[in-house]
Amino acid sequence: MGPYRKHWFILIAVVAVMFGLLGYFGREVYRHAPPIPQQVQTAAGAVLFTADDILDGQTAWQSVGGMQLGSIWGHGAYQAPDWTADWLHRELVAWLELAAQQEYRQPYAALNVSQQAGLRAALQQEYRGNRTDAAGKLVVSPRRAAAMQQTAAYYDQLFSDAPALQRSRQSFAMKENTLPSAERRVALSRFFFWTAWAAATERPGREVTYTNNWPHEPLIGNQPSAENVVWSIVSVVVLLAGIGFLVWGWAFLRRHDEAEEAAPRTDPLAAVPLTPSQRALGKYLLLVVALFVFQVLLGGFTAHYTVEGQQFYGIDVSQWFPYSLTRTWHIQSALFWIATGFLAAGLFLVPLINGGRDPKYQKLGVDVLFWALVLVVVGSFIGNYLAIRQVMPANLNFWLGHQGYEYVDLGRLWQIAKFIGLLLWLGLMLRGIVPALRQPGGDKNLLALLTASVVAIGLFYGAGFFYGERTSLSIMEYWRWWIVHLWVEGFFEVFATTALAFIFATMGLVSRPMATAASLASASLFMLGGIPGTFHHLYFAGTTTPVMAVGASFSALEVVPLIVLGHEAWENWRLKHRAPWMAQLRWPLMCFVAVAFWNMLGAGVFGFMINPPISLYYVQGLNTTPVHAHAALFGVYGFLALGFTLLVLRYVRPGFALDNRWMATAFWSLNAGLVLMIATSLLPIGIIQFIASVREGLWYARSEAFLQQPLLQTLRWLRTGGDIVFIGGAVLFAAQVVRALWSSPAPTALEGALQPVASQTV
Repeated sequence: MGPYRKHWFILIAVVAVMFGLLGYFGREVYRHAPPIPQQVQTAAGAVLFTADDILDGQTAWQSVGGMQLGSIWGHGAYQAPDWTADWLHRELVAWLELAAQQEYRQPYAALNVSQQAGLRAALQQEYRGNRTDAAGKLVVSPRRAAAMQQTAAYYDQLFSDAPALQRSRQSFAMKENTLPSAERRVALSRFFFWTAWAAATERPGREVTYTNNWPHEPLIGNQPSAENVVWSIVSVVVLLAGIGFLVWGWAFLRRHDEAEEAAPRTDPLAAVPLTPSQRALGKYLLLVVALFVFQVLLGGFTAHYTVEGQQFYGIDVSQWFPYSLTRTWHIQSALFWIATGFLAAGLFLVPLINGGRDPKYQKLGVDVLFWALVLVVVGSFIGNYLAIRQVMPANLNFWLGHQGYEYVDLGRLWQIAKFIGLLLWLGLMLRGIVPALRQPGGDKNLLALLTASVVAIGLFYGAGFFYGERTSLSIMEYWRWWIVHLWVEGFFEVFATTALAFIFATMGLVSRPMATAASLASASLFMLGGIPGTFHHLYFAGTTTPVMAVGASFSALEVVPLIVLGHEAWENWRLKHRAPWMAQLRWPLMCFVAVAFWNMLGAGVFGFMINPPISLYYVQGLNTTPVHAHAALFGVYGFLALGFTLLVLRYVRPGFALDNRWMATAFWSLNAGLVLMIATSLLPIGIIQFIASVREGLWYARSEAFLQQPLLQTLRWLRTGGDIVFIGGAVLFAAQVVRALWSSPAPTALEGALQPVASQTV
């Protein structure tokens, strides 16, 4: 540890304490997850359905795309309704109509104010009351049973090809006969009922529902709890305090007088001959840009479904490639190409760490890993297709088809194969790193931190195996966010920061002590908010107030380090002037500058916009979420992967000079397209939905009547402009990489280093 002993102790303490919080309150998720009634029956004792029927419905929901077709508890896609809020409102309205007819022989709308108020009071008492007994039996009134039956009949028609609801399926971007089996449609309705029951029923001994009064539903008094408001205020206070302490620490603790080292006259990395495993990385870069272009084309295609529903400019394609399928592929391909970019960067570093040599059989391992990645991509995509087309047998869907959970949609078998691939990558990395760590002498602290991040990336994806096909939704959400939030937003962030610091230090552009101290401090900041901040995704997923408290408080700290990223952007920008040979690294550096900007705006500003509990209460499941998702996932991790791709490309094809005009057009088109799709479509729609959610309830903000208004249709059409600009940038970027890879065989690094840089200027 040497002079960094204090840094290491802080990092280790932060990780240990924060994982302690995540584990301790994770136990709360297990203990207090909404129960699944063993039986749902009427007061007369007639059994309506059982817990197994509800779980059968959960598997049916997974098979049609799950969270890629509408959402549950606010998590999922945004075109179809949130099925929890939609079922709940429809059942409540049906109950009121039945009550009005039974008690007054009139429609509910024809009753006077006092009569309506009386029925609403009775409605709230029945629905918020917890009518489960010690044996797990849920007893419903005959009136509620009738309301449930009416609501189920609607869903039976909606998920079939009934002509009466064809227009609704088009509005929701659902294909005809989404779930062909009538038996499975019945089971699906029971699962939807259970999610709505948990959202309406108060926890024993509490005055809030299992989902902390989410969604906003005025008919039964679902409104923000006192704890929601309190912890929202606390999160803002914590954010301000965190920013203040960071500024003071930045001002007083950093070294102001450290002299800047003179940059080398030639690129040190270019002087190291390429190894066989590094030459083999060209195909990884090709896979990155191929999946990148595929993903953005699918993004434009999927976005168009939000205006035509089942058609693509008049051509009915939904029966073959429905919205739920293309959205699945869109998200999964993004994760695949981003991960591939990171893996390639790691594999490029191994020979450099190992003294310029490949460990034995390293190229073979790199080749095997590549084809394993291809197998997982192709196999999982085919499985998704067969599942959503309802061709795959129901008993195989979870394993080979579609798990139904956003970002981990691939079948469990493909998920296992992906994990094995990550373990293979980890092994390939450690084969070069461990010998370097064992060598006597030298400062190994930065390498040790890089090793820790590599191990975390390789192992923590395994969190996705702690839930199964019929696991409680709350418990599944806990582990799913270990992958989506902790694995991606936590450990990938630390790996990226440390890898860049290692590369720049190896190049002699920054001092190793400065790179090491900055990386250790950054890792501590990322982990401090990032680990327990996982809980901010679980406010309304069947968890208790302590989970909300921890999530709100610590996730506010996630924003703190993002505030000063302008300095990081400036540091990366100025590196290109440190030496003449840095001109060949201009575009990787520009990508890293973009990462800092979008980290501040997309992850910081847009992330905190939806982060406090009171904010998320009204906007969860609205188009404000994809504002954050697009700006953070592509803006941060996408640009990181593209920057790594260009960085590796520079050395595996050193004789090729990127065309500056092409690259400038590609780079600015990607940024401008992202700004346009957010500013002209996603954000305005999200704000309009937010107002509707506050006034009427989430069900209305996601309803067919609301989303098909001319104004919102126009805003969705306007996104086309941003999509076209973005797609153009992606194609130009990919074309440059393909040209480089196809230009000529990779020469030795030293020969490539002597080639002149491109003469074009921008």
